[in-house]
Amino acid sequence: MDVSVIVPLFNEDESLPELAAWIERVMLANNYSYEVIMIDDGSNDNSWEVIECLRKKNDNIRGIKFQRNYGKSAALNEGFRSAKGDVVITMDADMQDSPDEIPELRNMIIDGGYDMVSGWKKKRYDNKLTKNLPSKLFNAAASRSSGIKLHDFNCGLKAYKNKVVKSIEVYGEMHRYIPVLAKWAGFKKIGEKVVEHRARKYGVTKFGWSRFVNGFLDLASIMFMGKFGKRPMHIFGLWGSIVFFLGMCIWAYLFIAKIFFSQFNMTDRPLFFIGIISIVIGTQLFLAGFLGELIARNSHDRNSYLIETKIGL
Repeated sequence: MDVSVIVPLFNEDESLPELAAWIERVMLANNYSYEVIMIDDGSNDNSWEVIECLRKKNDNIRGIKFQRNYGKSAALNEGFRSAKGDVVITMDADMQDSPDEIPELRNMIIDGGYDMVSGWKKKRYDNKLTKNLPSKLFNAAASRSSGIKLHDFNCGLKAYKNKVVKSIEVYGEMHRYIPVLAKWAGFKKIGEKVVEHRARKYGVTKFGWSRFVNGFLDLASIMFMGKFGKRPMHIFGLWGSIVFFLGMCIWAYLFIAKIFFSQFNMTDRPLFFIGIISIVIGTQLFLAGFLGELIARNSHDRNSYLIETKIGL
């Protein structure tokens, strides 16, 4: 199969028929074998009924319906698990991403040799104060921290080799950092393409200011997990040992001063309490590293979601 198009959605019943028809036109014009996987993330409108109707008209459309709302990362992860195409394209369901970009994105993967290509919405139609400015700050911080030179990490329009999506796990709200996840998985040829950003035609945005706060917290988390997720003892054990050693040195100094010079009582100096705190914190950090090494973030149900039904899969 040439292309898998993954469309996560939440309350997008108005836009789905037009989006599906547009994708179909592009695929037929380029003679691609394809599938469109629509993941209904617990919508409370008629989105699933629309997907069922679209499936009856087009066998290339598949659907996954979550029993409740889990978030975009969960939807993408389920779509990645099901994708069969040599090239996997992700796009949002709100018609702000153009399916006309698919052929060139696919060519960059197949002919250009990229592992992943991220869209860059250079010209945006969002509110400059509430969305554009925070997005620029977020993208600048993400690019600098990860070392990946992209202008728009959060663009929903992306293309991947199939083996990339099968090698990464997207959970929580990590969909913003899929390029970082791909890099940590060993896929380093990550490209960028300027794509069209269309004005919203249906509905309203599902994201608020909280996503930017969560975004920076997720960035810190993913950078830590990327470097120390499989070896937490290397960070917690190291700093725990350093702090513990500092506390022991303080206590040794106070002990020698008390025994050999008898100039003051150990508990009369603030240094005594600094030593105690250092020993306690050092011990806690070391134990945290030891327990983290045992757990190694291997939670079996971290990416287990209640799926109500599927069609075409």
